[in-house]
Amino acid sequence: MDVVTAAEERWIEPFSGLLPRVFARLVRQLEREGADLPRRGRPWSLPLADRVLSVAAYWRTNLILRQLAPLFGVSKSASDRIIDDLGPKLALRPRKRFAPGTVLIVDGALVPTRDRSVSAPSKNYRYSTNHQVVIDADTHLVVAVGRPLPGNRNDCKAFGESDAEHACRNHDVIGDGGYIATCAIIRHRWRPGEDLLSWKVEHNASHRQVRAQVEHAFARLKTWKILRDCRLRGDGVAVAISGIARLHNLARTG
Repeated sequence: MDVVTAAEERWIEPFSGLLPRVFARLVRQLEREGADLPRRGRPWSLPLADRVLSVAAYWRTNLILRQLAPLFGVSKSASDRIIDDLGPKLALRPRKRFAPGTVLIVDGALVPTRDRSVSAPSKNYRYSTNHQVVIDADTHLVVAVGRPLPGNRNDCKAFGESDAEHACRNHDVIGDGGYIATCAIIRHRWRPGEDLLSWKVEHNASHRQVRAQVEHAFARLKTWKILRDCRLRGDGVAVAISGIARLHNLARTG
């Protein structure tokens, strides 16, 4: 039986969402960051490139480990250890510096999560976690992902509590109406008995067009199926969405 391996380029894009040359660049970057340094105990049964591909495949397909492990020719426990080891190393590093005039867009993404200790029933009627995702309005790249909060947390509170607001400091941030009383720029609100001025109507239309970019980013992120039904426990969901954000950025810039 053939196994999935990064040595054969035909497996890379379907399981990672990255072009082979972009995937190779990611592996080299992880090597420079020390992801493949010798460790105590038994050596890894797979080379670094195959381990990276297996983590990406887990996030992208959301297969259970008993299904994923045979694809790479390893045991279920070995696959579990690979995901626990490499997942955090693939996490996105929040951008700390932005060019002058950079405009950011923020919105909350709900990720259905089975671990009820970190989730809560949300507006999608499922136990979910709320992740504040910040993108660059020009490049559409994810620049920060806030720490996960229970899914019943309002965006206006989650923005500050997740540290996403701190990542956006000193820059213009666009958000929807849920970000009232925050630093985010929201649309002009209509009040009963009042008509919006024409310039406010035009501003709201422009605001909707710009803010829609973050919804498009969410659609691309959720092509990694683990964000539709996450079985990971504890901080696993935070590691997954942060790692997927890094892969999303590589796919956009590759």
